[in-house]
Amino acid sequence: MKTRILIIEDDEQSRYLLSVILEHHGYQVIQACDGYEGIEAAKQARPALILLDLLLPGLDGYAVAQKLRRDSAFTRVPILAVTAIPMMSNHKRALAAGCTDYIEKPVDQNFLIDRIKEHLRSDEQPDNLLNPGGYSYKSGGGE
Repeated sequence: MKTRILIIEDDEQSRYLLSVILEHHGYQVIQACDGYEGIEAAKQARPALILLDLLLPGLDGYAVAQKLRRDSAFTRVPILAVTAIPMMSNHKRALAAGCTDYIEKPVDQNFLIDRIKEHLRSDEQPDNLLNPGGYSYKSGGGE
């Protein structure tokens, strides 16, 4: 059975690109185009990892992360914020909202897959509890 990853991204081109990359690497992809749809998709699909755009219409990515973290089913699911705004304040805010990591757009394919694999491996450890504030800033752009 393929590992399921949810992409919550309002930009159709970004969503498509992420989907192609993930499917090429053997992941099953579920897509949502806004925060509300993303929360529902997460509850129904139970993904192993979530890629979350922070600037979503309606319910933004910060609020989505907070809502998912309040649900016990998602306390250990890695949530990777993916954004085109590389400001340290956004990075800190994303981690405080419950995101596990922060990746900048444009996304470097190898960097993205490495980060996903690392987080999925970390989640397999039974004693590993996610510490959103304990992860360091990682840049995927410009490499």
